[in-house]
Amino acid sequence: MRGKINKMDNQEKDLIQLDIMLLLRRIWERKTLIVLVTLLFTAASLAYSIFLVTPQYSSTTKVYVVNQKKDDKAITTQDVQLGSLLVKDYKEIILSNKVMEDAADKSGTGLTAKELAKKVSVDAPKDTRIISITVQDKDPEVASELANTVKTVSADQIKEVTKIEDVTTLEEAKAATSPSSPNIPKNGILATVLGFIIAVASVVLFELLDDRVKRAEDIEETMGLVLLGVVPDTKTGKR
Repeated sequence: MRGKINKMDNQEKDLIQLDIMLLLRRIWERKTLIVLVTLLFTAASLAYSIFLVTPQYSSTTKVYVVNQKKDDKAITTQDVQLGSLLVKDYKEIILSNKVMEDAADKSGTGLTAKELAKKVSVDAPKDTRIISITVQDKDPEVASELANTVKTVSADQIKEVTKIEDVTTLEEAKAATSPSSPNIPKNGILATVLGFIIAVASVVLFELLDDRVKRAEDIEETMGLVLLGVVPDTKTGKR
């Protein structure tokens, strides 16, 4: 009985192995289609990134928020730790509607506060009081001017709200010489990988859903009959 069970297990393993080999053969047979689909995705991504997407330029300014002592005492570790905890507050102040409105009016670009807010991002490395303000725009000069304007307005607002005595500019925003987006090489690679995966998955799915008889074992599996013999194809030599 045990020997019969082992024999059945071996047969099932052989069938699984045959199915995998057959699937790999089908993928190889359709390699041209897979390559064409992959190239199509790559070409579509490059065309979209180059001709349809408007390049965006990023400019970043950095500020350091510190509570200077009026009596010329040195800044303590406690001051630094407290400042680090307040960084989230500073970020919220920078992105506040008040700052966006004042910066939009001061920039003279005709942008609304909501439109400007969409262009601005604020980042602060962990355990520091250095805040980076980045603005993205299709015009590199406008991006740098907006970043510096937002920095100036937000510095005044931070000092007014938190009573911080100094917001030091570490780095002025400058006009970028190359666009930050779209990332054409990255988009091309992602599209190539995606196209290849979709093409292979389509071939595999088609093969799994195809219920036609392709080999002798299919008759035994689907009809439960014992195969007595196979008549070869005299033209191709295949069974």
